[in-house]
Amino acid sequence: MRHLLIFFALCPLLSATAAPNVLLILVDDLKPTLGCYGDVAAKTPNIDRLAARGMRFDLAYCNQAVCAPSRFTLMLGSHSTSTGLYGLGSRLRESWPDAVTLPQHFAVHGGYRTESIGKVFHIGHGNEGDPQSFSVPHFKDKVIEYLDPESTEGGQLTREEALFTNQMLDKIRSLPRGAAFESPDAKDEDYADGRVAAEVMRRLQRAAKRREDSGAPFFIAAGFVRPHLPFCAPKKYWDMHDPAKLPQPEFEDHAAGSPKVAQKRGGEIAAYKPVPADPEEAFSPELKRHLIHGYYASTSFVDAQIGKVMAELDRLGLADDTIVVLWGDHGFHLGDHGMWTKHTNYEQANHIPLLFIAPGVTKPGSSTRQLAETVDIFPTLAALAHLPPPSGPQPIDGLSLVPVLKDPAARIRDHAYHAYPKEKLGRAIRTERYRLVEWKKAAASADTAIFELYDYQTDPLERKNLANEKPEIVKQLRAILARYPEALIEAPKGTK
Repeated sequence: MRHLLIFFALCPLLSATAAPNVLLILVDDLKPTLGCYGDVAAKTPNIDRLAARGMRFDLAYCNQAVCAPSRFTLMLGSHSTSTGLYGLGSRLRESWPDAVTLPQHFAVHGGYRTESIGKVFHIGHGNEGDPQSFSVPHFKDKVIEYLDPESTEGGQLTREEALFTNQMLDKIRSLPRGAAFESPDAKDEDYADGRVAAEVMRRLQRAAKRREDSGAPFFIAAGFVRPHLPFCAPKKYWDMHDPAKLPQPEFEDHAAGSPKVAQKRGGEIAAYKPVPADPEEAFSPELKRHLIHGYYASTSFVDAQIGKVMAELDRLGLADDTIVVLWGDHGFHLGDHGMWTKHTNYEQANHIPLLFIAPGVTKPGSSTRQLAETVDIFPTLAALAHLPPPSGPQPIDGLSLVPVLKDPAARIRDHAYHAYPKEKLGRAIRTERYRLVEWKKAAASADTAIFELYDYQTDPLERKNLANEKPEIVKQLRAILARYPEALIEAPKGTK
């Protein structure tokens, strides 16, 4: 009885200092084509309102422009060059079995119930995600989804459907290509993102009840798949946009003087019809316009789903003690440099939206030009929740952005770092003005490296590689790059 009396006496204190909830919103392939980032063609009122609640990072960058590795960097706080997890099929626990992920950190140190809905870890291409990161089983839904039978040649399994469901992985080329876009007269919940939004709302309702009953905090990761290809969204979202008024690529050539290893044609986009299967075949103006229309429509579709989730958070009275983060896993080429999708070291593939809403910390409607990386989210959330900083055993490369959340003028770093592996590894330093990319084989001598340098003050479209013209800038940025450990060639098996 004495213990009960002490407990009840402390209840008001416990509730007054209750740990904040966390709602982490992940959006696949979302670049800053958003109204809150100044895109006048975007129709994203819900994300715009979300940005108005907290801080917008104008210079945020992913650490690798590929779905699975980018999500590993988020969940581990580690660069892919530190873990060796570069591929879509990379399996976290085979290489880092004892890694402590972001949700695990919250469960262990804060007693959080951790849940994942939709696309959180990458599942597909032989990858099964990481079920042990969460307190309850993952709610999985589709990434590749069609409603119109014509999109799949009469309902056949398409190449990308097979890849994302781990089917027939040794026979992908024998399967038909699915459509790059469709716009049926459909309800939101006919597609995965609509169902994910509905499930997140249900999870929030249950979490609110637990919060009321016991004060238990929640960590919910909600993953949305559009605007990832295919651009499949209900017709009403296509109708929001006039394709004749959408921006078209301004510069469709490779950067002058860029090395061949940095260049790209085809790739993921060629897995969809009517995109030319030959990577050297030019896209028609009509196809380019339709693809761009599909991207904007898909972004409006996911915006509406995020709006539903935020409306439910408000309705349940959870907003005042819930940290909300919106993050795009990487950017997306829409014809710039003649490139589509991601998988490069260029600006459009690596520049991401990042919004932080931390009640009592972030000022509504604020923004910053502090350079930020995906790996910074883990230590920032830990600090906001008053948890110990992450300590691995995986390498921790991120920095806490809390000083910046409190003061947009504060600075904790002068550059962002990212990488992309091809036959050589491209490691990049992005400052507010420049990007340097070093291409060389991992562990090879520094004198074997070739470089790209772009000046975003004078050449925002990356028309020309300036590495030979600005040796002093190259030298300065190489000195920053030299502070980073040599990249791992591949993930070590069974690293503790």
